[in-house]
Amino acid sequence: MSLEQRLTDDMKAAMKAGEKETLGVVRRVLAALKNARIEKKADLDEQDEIKVVRSIAKQHKESIEQFRAAGREDLATKEEAELVILSVYLPPEMDQAQLEAIIDEVIAETGASSMKDMGGVIKAVMARTGGQAEGGAVSALVKDKIGG
Repeated sequence: MSLEQRLTDDMKAAMKAGEKETLGVVRRVLAALKNARIEKKADLDEQDEIKVVRSIAKQHKESIEQFRAAGREDLATKEEAELVILSVYLPPEMDQAQLEAIIDEVIAETGASSMKDMGGVIKAVMARTGGQAEGGAVSALVKDKIGG
């Protein structure tokens, strides 16, 4: 079952159960997937769908930080609840050791030795992780290993 179909089923279930928060999150993700499909002018594959959901999750994390900095704990709590709902639709995060092993492999294969090679390494690592690693974490680790 595709992510979009799963979201549609969950939307129907949330409507029947009267779960307004879940319904809002699911509708937002479905709208973002539709916009991504229109922008791409083709159907989305699983990686594209995960990328869209991960982008929405990143926005929530940034909002949480901003709300906390502004002293708006009520809004930060709301964003955290929505982030928990979103996390159901993301693959589990890869642990640090696995991610470092993949980065080491890619660096060895590509012969990357300077910051100029960083973009290519990150792209290859992201392709191998299958959506199980956050771009920021990959970027930071690659930077450390290449010698940033």
